[in-house]
Amino acid sequence: MRYFKQIADDVDIAPILSELSCNSEMWTVDTSRQRKVRCQRETKNIFLRAARKPLPAGAKNANNVHESRTMPAAKHFPRALKFCEDLANRTNGELGRATLVALQPRGRVYPHKDLGDYYRIRDRFHLVLESREGSPLSAEEDVVVMQPGELWVFDNKVRHWAENASDESRIHLIFDILPAPGQGYYTYPLDSGS
Repeated sequence: MRYFKQIADDVDIAPILSELSCNSEMWTVDTSRQRKVRCQRETKNIFLRAARKPLPAGAKNANNVHESRTMPAAKHFPRALKFCEDLANRTNGELGRATLVALQPRGRVYPHKDLGDYYRIRDRFHLVLESREGSPLSAEEDVVVMQPGELWVFDNKVRHWAENASDESRIHLIFDILPAPGQGYYTYPLDSGS
């Protein structure tokens, strides 16, 4: 497997699931991602950390914005945010963006690459929270089927996509970490060609 690495398979996800069950109305608070990012149109999201706004002058999107901010919704998900922060701290990294993502029943995340300087130097993590039939995620020729309680890192700079073949939402906690110098799994120098 070239583009995926499993970090853990026994994460206690019950506290985060409890937060989700108590705050299900948060899925409809900010619909910007599924409205503005076509490949994500079949998802729902709860932003815990996002790019700092306003964007710098001349920026068309947040792909090159390095600063992140904690979002108002994060106060409802302290355990989810703490999980991300703890992993960043244990690896001497810096937490970037963090989002709870529900891929809708029979939905897809369409093929895309996460391009821009922000993504280039950060690792992308997925903690699987709910997925009755497993969560297929593809990156180029690699395919994994992630299960609840598993934590994965993968190269989101290559073409990747996901699908949910079940009749229930597939929910992941997705977050980015800027690794300590010389560390990281799938990071690239800003001046390299890829």
